[in-house]
Amino acid sequence: METINFEYIKTYVSDGVGQIELHRPERLNALSKEMLLDIADAMDTFEQDQDVKVIVLSGAGKGFSSGFDLKDQMQRNPKGPKVWKEILDLDFTTTMRFWHSPKPTIAAVHGPCVAGAFEMALACDITVASEDAVFGEPELRFGAGIVTMLLPWITSPKRAKRIILSGQDNVSAALAMQMGLVSEVVPVGEHLTQAMRVARNIARMDPVLVQQTKKALQRTYEIQGLEAALAAGLDIDHSIESHGSPDKVQFMDIARADGLQAALKWRAQRFETE
Repeated sequence: METINFEYIKTYVSDGVGQIELHRPERLNALSKEMLLDIADAMDTFEQDQDVKVIVLSGAGKGFSSGFDLKDQMQRNPKGPKVWKEILDLDFTTTMRFWHSPKPTIAAVHGPCVAGAFEMALACDITVASEDAVFGEPELRFGAGIVTMLLPWITSPKRAKRIILSGQDNVSAALAMQMGLVSEVVPVGEHLTQAMRVARNIARMDPVLVQQTKKALQRTYEIQGLEAALAAGLDIDHSIESHGSPDKVQFMDIARADGLQAALKWRAQRFETE
């Protein structure tokens, strides 16, 4: 097995499969700017490597990822349209690398997979989830918008609106399966094993056939207007973050004064248990 280490991810190549492991286990693999750049570099490497036929994305430690790094955002304190455009465009383009990649992409998910990480898993062609996986989009509960509005394209409008507008972050693997958000659910600890098994089988097929078939599948969504809709959603999020929601301002003020855990507790106390 060939290993190429970046600072915030680990990558492996074996049996025609390139694996990207999010590797900030002490921060639940929160997606910082540096990690996103590492992911983009790894995707460049795998897409150019003819020996890599399939790409698998997974997370180290207790979960897939808690989403975009709020602590990093708290410390950087970004302000203004230009800065926010740069931040959100990087989030969006890195997430959509998995959707646009000519090679099949598979997410192997366990534990928390929320916010930007959930969007990244949705962007993958196949998602294998452990029974302990939990999904959701909690952004609106602390005044942030949705960067990559893929969810309505993957599930029904009613289900997408229920998750996004109410800020749900507790969608179980079983419910995610019912909603069509994941491809299959496996016993705890088997998510990566199964994802790699699926990936190796795909890697044994004619790569030109597989890539052309994926192109045809993605074209279905393009014809329906997915790219234009996602671009419009990103523009709306640019506006949301540039102006700054009062809820987001208060959340970040509490985080800077008392720490991120205090801000998360404040957020949780605002809402009834559903």
